Amino acid sequence: MPRFYCSVPLAVGLTLDLPEAVAHHLHVLRLQVGAELCLFNGDGGEYIAHLASVDKRRASVTVKAFVARDVELPYQITLAQALPEASKMDWIIEKAVEMGVAAIVPLAAQRCVVRLSGERAEKKLAHWQGVIVAASEQSGRNRLARLAPVDELHQWCAQQDLHKRILLSPRGGQSLADWARHQPPQAVSLMIGPEGGFSVQEEDHAMARGALALSMGPRILRTETAGIAAVAALNALWGGL
Repeated sequence: MPRFYCSVPLAVGLTLDLPEAVAHHLHVLRLQVGAELCLFNGDGGEYIAHLASVDKRRASVTVKAFVARDVELPYQITLAQALPEASKMDWIIEKAVEMGVAAIVPLAAQRCVVRLSGERAEKKLAHWQGVIVAASEQSGRNRLARLAPVDELHQWCAQQDLHKRILLSPRGGQSLADWARHQPPQAVSLMIGPEGGFSVQEEDHAMARGALALSMGPRILRTETAGIAAVAALNALWGGL
């Protein structure tokens, strides 16, 4: 059944017009009046709807049923990812959403080649939000991962929250997997450096503010691999798979 995100209130018995982008997608799929769709708006659960009308730019549905389905992880993972080169961030966000990450924080670090600010940052954030929506539609998630604005590493480290912050670094004396085996499932923030990693000064700054340095084992992973591998390891050990 096709699944679509609709950022509008949904309720059983409601007939509503779908966003133009969704209507276009339905037209491309050649769905006919009466076809069954699955809709979600990020508030939890999903709705079964029947297509009432469709053309190139417009479509309407009648909502028939609500399904209280939830596939979120029983613990929250925030991925604090230093900005990588080119389109790697798209891939990282897509896979992080598929793996169940609850929030994504793009970080500006010393060794980041990409620099984002102003209008360029706003456009990137809008694009990444679209990646989150598409990955949620595909993976069956009914809640969207939160996307934070681009933040400087030092500023982000100064913020206070209840998440354990884990700095993934070759300097870590213990592996993430070994640490997680002896910990109960809990909210964590995974800090991933850019190509070349965080600088020594950045790592020292993060650890001075409470970050726990852990390694990913004996091999050095690329920036686009490390975060996804870390999330997969936690999910395997804490029951998220």
